[in-house]
Amino acid sequence: MAEVVAFAVPTESDKTLLVWELSCGPTAEDLQRSLFAAFSRFGLLYSVRVFPNAAVAGPGFYAIIKFYSARDARRAQAACDRKLLFQETPVKVRLGTRHKAVQHQALALNGSRCQELANYYLGFNGWSKRIIKLQELSDLEERENEETERRLAKRSLKVFCALEVVLPSCECTSRGVGVAEEPLDTLEEEGPLLFLMKKKTAQNLAIQKALSDAFQKLSIVVLESGKIAVEYRPGEEILDTASEEELHNLIEVCGDESWSVM
Repeated sequence: MAEVVAFAVPTESDKTLLVWELSCGPTAEDLQRSLFAAFSRFGLLYSVRVFPNAAVAGPGFYAIIKFYSARDARRAQAACDRKLLFQETPVKVRLGTRHKAVQHQALALNGSRCQELANYYLGFNGWSKRIIKLQELSDLEERENEETERRLAKRSLKVFCALEVVLPSCECTSRGVGVAEEPLDTLEEEGPLLFLMKKKTAQNLAIQKALSDAFQKLSIVVLESGKIAVEYRPGEEILDTASEEELHNLIEVCGDESWSVM
């Protein structure tokens, strides 16, 4: 059965592992590194969090590990439960048991996480981004001409970005937009160097937000054969007629490549 991996923070119980009976010898940081090394062999991890046991449970630690893929989480649980792994005593590993009726609103991954997920499944050369527009939206010049407002108003630097994620082998694109804001003092207090640094920060943040927005319209589909497909869901995005017709094809096989767009 195919599995859909969304560009969203994994919250489902079948993607979450609980690991306990961890030794109290190493520090929490050391355990986190060891757990990451042991479980990342089964698939891409979203997070590894280590916590001290409650007082009634005695010394030691437990951990919560989140995968992007439920299939990877099941494989890891089956392979690691009651195994020594990196310590002298076996650990216990269980899948999350949250009630299925509990629904969580999907939270979008940030731009960096989206890139990590895309690189893992599509490869570094399997996708690219193209910036369409990167524009400053701030009204600094207008406010400089209004002395009273310049003293009292809290100003900021706003940057807008529009870009598209390109899957070249599938002739598929997904567009996204993002707006970032950086607070500013007066230009005299900021100084030209600090102003340029804040402008660069706002530009980078706007690009990351637009990248995240573009990836929200895509999902990774892991097929039974191990091949990867990409599902495109434009949602509210306004597309030209030609693009919309191309992107709504159910399955487009990308030549001899090992992944496709759905």
